[in-house]
Amino acid sequence: MSHAFADRHIGIDSDARQLMLDALGYPSLDAMMDAAVPSAIRQSSPLRSLPQPATEAEVLQELRAIADHNTVRTSFIGQGYYGTVTPAVIQRNVLENPSWYTAYTPYQPEISQGRLEALLNFQTMVSELAGLHTANASMLDEATAVVEGMLLARRASQSPSNTFLVDSDLFAQTRAVLVGRAEALGIDLAFLPLAETDPAELPEAFGVFVQYPAASGRIWNPSAVIAQMKEHGGLAIVAADLLALTLITPPGELGADVAVGTTQRFGVPMGFGGPHAGYLAVREGLERQMPGRLVGVSRDADGRPAYRLTLQTREQHIRRDKATSNICTAQVLLAVMASMYGVYHGPDGLRRIAERVAQKALLLGDMLREAGFELESGDFFDTLSVRVPGRAAALASAARDRDLLVWQEGDDTLRISVDETTTVAHLHDLVSAFGSHDHGSHGWREHGTGRIPSALHRESTYMTHPVFHAHRSETAMMRYLKRLADRDYALDRGMIPLGSCTMKLNAATEMAAVSWPEFNGLHPFAPLEDVQGSLVMIGMLEDWLAELTGYDAVSLQPNAGSQGELAGLLAIRGYHRSRGDTHRTVCLIPSSAHGTNAASAVLAGMRVVVVATTGSGDVDLGDLRAKIAEHGENLAALMITYPSTHGVYEHDILDVTAAVHDAGGQVYIDGANLNALLGCARFGDIGGDVSHLNLHKTFCIPHGGGGPGVGPVAAKAHLAEFLPGHPLAQMNAHPPFDMRTGSVGTVEHRGAPVSAAPYGSASILPISWAYARLMGAEGLTEATATAVLAANYVALRLREHYPVLYAGERGLVAHECILDLRPLKERTGISNDDVAKRLVDYGFHAPTMSFPVSGTLMVEPTESEDLAELERFIQAMIAIRHEADAVATGEWPADDNPLVNAPHTAESVIVGDWQHPYSRELAAYPATLAGSTVDGGFGATRADKYWPPVRRVDQAFGDRNLVCACPPIESFAESPA
Repeated sequence: MSHAFADRHIGIDSDARQLMLDALGYPSLDAMMDAAVPSAIRQSSPLRSLPQPATEAEVLQELRAIADHNTVRTSFIGQGYYGTVTPAVIQRNVLENPSWYTAYTPYQPEISQGRLEALLNFQTMVSELAGLHTANASMLDEATAVVEGMLLARRASQSPSNTFLVDSDLFAQTRAVLVGRAEALGIDLAFLPLAETDPAELPEAFGVFVQYPAASGRIWNPSAVIAQMKEHGGLAIVAADLLALTLITPPGELGADVAVGTTQRFGVPMGFGGPHAGYLAVREGLERQMPGRLVGVSRDADGRPAYRLTLQTREQHIRRDKATSNICTAQVLLAVMASMYGVYHGPDGLRRIAERVAQKALLLGDMLREAGFELESGDFFDTLSVRVPGRAAALASAARDRDLLVWQEGDDTLRISVDETTTVAHLHDLVSAFGSHDHGSHGWREHGTGRIPSALHRESTYMTHPVFHAHRSETAMMRYLKRLADRDYALDRGMIPLGSCTMKLNAATEMAAVSWPEFNGLHPFAPLEDVQGSLVMIGMLEDWLAELTGYDAVSLQPNAGSQGELAGLLAIRGYHRSRGDTHRTVCLIPSSAHGTNAASAVLAGMRVVVVATTGSGDVDLGDLRAKIAEHGENLAALMITYPSTHGVYEHDILDVTAAVHDAGGQVYIDGANLNALLGCARFGDIGGDVSHLNLHKTFCIPHGGGGPGVGPVAAKAHLAEFLPGHPLAQMNAHPPFDMRTGSVGTVEHRGAPVSAAPYGSASILPISWAYARLMGAEGLTEATATAVLAANYVALRLREHYPVLYAGERGLVAHECILDLRPLKERTGISNDDVAKRLVDYGFHAPTMSFPVSGTLMVEPTESEDLAELERFIQAMIAIRHEADAVATGEWPADDNPLVNAPHTAESVIVGDWQHPYSRELAAYPATLAGSTVDGGFGATRADKYWPPVRRVDQAFGDRNLVCACPPIESFAESPA
């Protein structure tokens, strides 16, 4: 390459940088950062563990070398993770398409209609397969979805009991996550072999959980257990395999209140554990108790159907410590893939895949019985439990010698799962590995449902909507995916200046390895010798992240920022309890904090006490000291974001952390704003004991329309042992490979797991590894300074048009600035919502609205945008201010102007008589009243215009009229009269 990668990642070149610095009055980036960041916390020591930056070609070569140390064998392991075939049309047009993977959470529905439709397809598919009324837009994974189902049951149950019944035939990873989460909340778990338990003998409980089919592969009818639970006011949660549900009676028909699980086997690679889209569906009446995101159908200003997020969207910011869940994200990209797998195959195709799986399991069972092996259950879908007294290890080893992996359950049992990718040849190889070579008479049976009991054969229909029947050819599917992508606004169109969200470049080189089978074909419980490459990469990333943040240990297990928060707080809880300080349960949280902070604290068993913030946005040191004096003996932690949630480098941060430590508390620093600190200061050096990091922000993992994410947790040495461990991890040592010593690390994480897989969303970790390797320490530092430069330049240019709400001692912000639109609304009647929608007409995604202050816009331009794009945004915001002024002067009526009518669709400016007091041209191609043209669209010309597919969406209508499944095609036929 002719340029260093940092020059490709950072959009502002040297000439533009100097122009911007001159405007701000600083001779260099270093001088500006010296003014912005308090000198007491500036990092001075070099970052030793990060190697010098590599070129893009070199990074791909290094990743190839790492990948070569992984061995992808044929997996019969199952246990919640299965081989699947990702249709090439979906891999190419979704997973590898920046129109899908660089999109943001669909908080602006008018420019998110494509991904919202894809998610509505997901919800419809899941709810109908599960036989329940409503499904949400995905969960983080199956194990945490089970936890959320338990918590939902606790909220909705009429039982006074504190006990939750759990079928002992469940996946080991689900058991481990359940135990850890229940312990923190004081919930009593009772594990019982429910299939052998008389329902009348069940103890009192607020809910029951059943794995269906069971982890052993057994299929049994839990309807009597469910009925008994409901008779006493409890709720029933069933974790169901969606592919099996095409053949077996769905949970809703068995009486279940909630169904949970994963959609991984719907075209999403195993990926060494993730990311995958979990699911959660509920019966009618529980919709408002659901955690996570929910897509609903509303209408736009013309009365036409339009999609939007509904009900509990961003409830953490509203309800905080009263929120029903700390999960504020989803696995959107993976949910889109799974939904499109359903769209492409349709119900008949999914059933055929399931039938083939069931027949292969039946064939394997017949061969094993003939070879003298005993099966534990005669009824199964895809998984066989084989009794092999004393021989489990030897037979598993013999299979591995033939590149076949089975699951060893103790010394006497093997579990074997077949899937979509299993061939008959694989089955013959496996039986041969077990010592039987006389099975040639067993051939393939094309039809049937294997060994599913007749009483549980599914009779009901599912996925009847036309969308699941109209895209069978690759041509039709490709065009459908393109049509949906064209309805959305993503980073491949233009800047997404969202404050607190860091929507920056996700470079193609960083993304490349995600599709490599050496990374995405690994089972998360594959043996240690098969995953050496991934563990080395994980070890390097843990090392780099620890040094970059000033901590001693890192866990990459949390698969979202919210789960990283929870893991960090659980580590603090574990630390206090290890010292006998069980009374330390108070968590201090500033009033400006991200809403998930409070929700995570509650889920970690803590009590939230709010600390005031000052008029300048800093933590009120006086109020902090007063709260410490009041709660000092019981103080567990302070959660604080740095730079602050208001986008300012607080100068009192060392005083804040010292005050907490003096009182015996721990300091949790939220890493959401690390993009303003990396290379300039370190959390561990400013008093942090533990932090989570958003790799999907600072380290370039794309948002994917609202997920995937990775939220690692980093901690000082005294908290390291309390970081999340995992009973099925290939090794307990961290880092798995220590670059400094060339050997295995010495730290063991012994805390409860917070994710189903030992290393969380491992298949996307190569993205962040590549980013750090490409940038090096100097590049990362320059990226931070450039992000701060861009934010301050935008603040400077817009300050006379919109007040900048907070700034540091020298008038500088961090990597984002808050524009106060409340005075504009008071003077003109134009709200921040009007400005956000009008920005669509100018070809922009709106900044973050009303967070952390209602009536504001938080702008974060990032380091990846060039000066031309920054200026285009600045000019658009100035033009909108002039349009608002025209409303104030009476040039346009308050109820009929280009702002309140925004956004304008192509149809709205072309069809019919134009009745508005402004021109069609101004509606579609806005220009400032002062005469300086600002073209619409994502580029520099009108030919590049982005047209929103719907007009402004009626948010209230969607909440009043809750529809969360695909609407009938007729509703789109024409606009209502």
